[in-house]
Amino acid sequence: MTDGLAKPITPLANEKNASELHNATESSGAQGKEAVKDVFCGSIAGMAGKIVEYPFDTVKVRLQSQPDRPPYHYAGPIDCFRKSLRTEGVRGLYRGISAPLVGAAIETSSLFFSYRIAQNLLKATFPQPDHNAPLSLNALIACGGASGAFTSLLLTPIELIKCQMQVPLSSSFGQHKTPGPLSIITSILRNHGLLGMWHGQLGTLIRETGGSAAWFGVYEGVSSVFRTRNQRLRTLPATDDPQPRSLPVWQQMVAGACAGVSYILGFFPADTIKSRMQTETTVALSSGTTTNGAAAAVGNYGAGRRTTFWASGVSLWRQQGIRGLYRGCGITVARAAPSSAFIFAIYEGLRGAIG
Repeated sequence: MTDGLAKPITPLANEKNASELHNATESSGAQGKEAVKDVFCGSIAGMAGKIVEYPFDTVKVRLQSQPDRPPYHYAGPIDCFRKSLRTEGVRGLYRGISAPLVGAAIETSSLFFSYRIAQNLLKATFPQPDHNAPLSLNALIACGGASGAFTSLLLTPIELIKCQMQVPLSSSFGQHKTPGPLSIITSILRNHGLLGMWHGQLGTLIRETGGSAAWFGVYEGVSSVFRTRNQRLRTLPATDDPQPRSLPVWQQMVAGACAGVSYILGFFPADTIKSRMQTETTVALSSGTTTNGAAAAVGNYGAGRRTTFWASGVSLWRQQGIRGLYRGCGITVARAAPSSAFIFAIYEGLRGAIG
């Protein structure tokens, strides 16, 4: 009886197993190299974009964190720019950029890295006959949302520090106090523990998930339109290659600008609520009281009771309506378009240069 006996392993089977192991190792190594490229190129692109947009972001946060009722500190973006320059100079518009610069490198590299990982996971979960065939636009939008959700976990602590540094803090004598990132972190940990660093996470999650889905989706969609146009006009050669061809820089920047605008418009109210949550104690310190009525001490950033995302949103809606939820949207769109244009152009350029 030989049916129950194990079949001998032939040299051919050994070669097949060794070949599969070799291919798997090569594939893993290739994925690792691609991840390193995404992190490097995304970090450079993110920091460049942050330098372009940061003064606009400072104005946006200051507009979003104004008092609930008149009189407001600023009449609008132009008034905020003028007053900030007069009282603090250009340096004031870049105050607190150290943490956001690191955050931009982390955010952008994480977005591009996790975007690629999400695509690979989707292809592995739902294999196609042609493994190299590009994913549909809907699939790419889903991958963008997944990358944003992952990135939000890394971004919330950085944005919490950034927002508290961007809002001017004045003592009762009118002297501006500039909190440093270490003093803010120490105070938050002392008053709220480690989880306190993720205050505003829900707002960041909503903004990053929906915004990143729109960001990547619009960029891929506009890029696809450009490729079709270029092939029709013969500026790109017709090809059966499933991998997308590189676009001229100006087209990458147009697609990136459209992506930046779409990122902002759809989910801006979540960002407004998040900014108010993350700056509520800093704003309260400027008036001498914290949110629970306790006396404020200079340097006691983050002390006092914190409101929830829902409570902060309802309060803002009742007091200022839809206009309050979109306060600072114009200036944010104005900085998002050039920032995203630079990010995608630099990222694509660096990826093309290093292969």
